[in-house]
Amino acid sequence: MRAFLGSLGARLGAGGRRLLDLAMPPACMACGRPVATSGALCAACWGRLRLIERPFCPRLAIPFGYDIGPEALSAEAIADPPPFARLRAVAVYDDVSGRIVQALKYHDHTELARSMGGMMARAAADLAAEADLVVPVPLHRGRLWHRRFNQSALIATEVARGIGRRHAPELVARIKPTRRQVGLRATERAANVQGAFRVPAEARIELAGRRVLLVDDVYTTGATVKAVTRSLLRGGATAVDVVVFARVVEGLG
Repeated sequence: MRAFLGSLGARLGAGGRRLLDLAMPPACMACGRPVATSGALCAACWGRLRLIERPFCPRLAIPFGYDIGPEALSAEAIADPPPFARLRAVAVYDDVSGRIVQALKYHDHTELARSMGGMMARAAADLAAEADLVVPVPLHRGRLWHRRFNQSALIATEVARGIGRRHAPELVARIKPTRRQVGLRATERAANVQGAFRVPAEARIELAGRRVLLVDDVYTTGATVKAVTRSLLRGGATAVDVVVFARVVEGLG
């Protein structure tokens, strides 16, 4: 019900959101406690949300303990460079950020996409000027039918609005159904998504020579966004940057 009302409120604009708040009082995105406005965190959850702020690795958004220079890369980025150019993330994946992601992805709280996308647009602000198109990680049509929405596409709509670029979900498709990545080891994740994505022939003209900002909800090992990036580059994109809401950081939980 909240998801339906949230969608209706979004279509009706600010007035619709005020009606939504009257019908169902705003709740914290993470814990459900009452808050002043929809799409906000309570003070306790905001204090526990571990934002990824500079200094961090510009290639993989891994936080650094101290500033070692604006172009300094993490050991992971040097040892195994990803196919995408740069990654940005709002927060470390933990209990607070994980609850937000899961509420959208598995509990139909589609109204959270607006706030998540707004935060991601700010996290990717330094990438916005070079981006031509905003593209979400696609779902296979079978999973889309089961879930009824693609959370990455909902978020990407808001990211595109926030940075003033076109949302282009049609430029890459998931052509192979895959297992859920949760619980798989890094090598299994990579094998699971190998060959799963393709740029449709009719999309190649629009993609050619463009720089893409790829949107997903969570970065764990990066297997999925790496696979999508490779398909976009094969399809004619000049470069791909990535923005996610949360990224797993080893050793931080």
